[in-house]
Amino acid sequence: MADLKNIIYIQISAGRGPAECAWVVSQVLKLLLLRLKKEGLPGEVINRNKGYEPGTLNSCVVKVTGKRAYEVIHPWEGTVQWIGKSPYRKFHKRKNWFVGISVYDETTHISFNERDLVFSTFKATGPGGQHRNKVETAVRVVHKPTNVSVTASDSKSQIQNRKSAIEKVKLALQKYELGQLQQRLDEQWKEHLTLQRGNPVKVFEGRDFKEKKR
Repeated sequence: MADLKNIIYIQISAGRGPAECAWVVSQVLKLLLLRLKKEGLPGEVINRNKGYEPGTLNSCVVKVTGKRAYEVIHPWEGTVQWIGKSPYRKFHKRKNWFVGISVYDETTHISFNERDLVFSTFKATGPGGQHRNKVETAVRVVHKPTNVSVTASDSKSQIQNRKSAIEKVKLALQKYELGQLQQRLDEQWKEHLTLQRGNPVKVFEGRDFKEKKR
């Protein structure tokens, strides 16, 4: 398992911006992933909030693992400006569009331990014959710290269903953890939906999204 100190999360967001800003989010994401690949840092997009226009993103979250993660990403943290004509509104006069990049290096990690699981059995229903319905072969498991619960009843064997339930709860906890992270990111983002436009950390121009030298 990766050291949590070497894991950071990056949120790229258009805030309440229009489709043009959502287009910028998608372009910034492409550049960031290329940058991470060049630096040998694994970057995984763990959430995408699609925009109204094809290929656009209102926001996304990237998980980056590596000792140099924050060092590489830090220059991107803040407001990014794109200078260009709207790709969606031909006669729109506005040419400056802004998105925000936030970096988080702490998250609540749920350590899996079978001692935190509570098992119970019940009679399975549905196809499987009378034997399946008479014997409590189905298994329900609850993870006490989070109250996440799953059931497994595909097998006629209680032992096999118990193994299956454990694997299911592991996946359920991963989804729960991601949900908690996304909620925290969203809450923090709401505090600064109005992007600071006065001093962008990076500026890009044109439809080819070339970085402007500053």
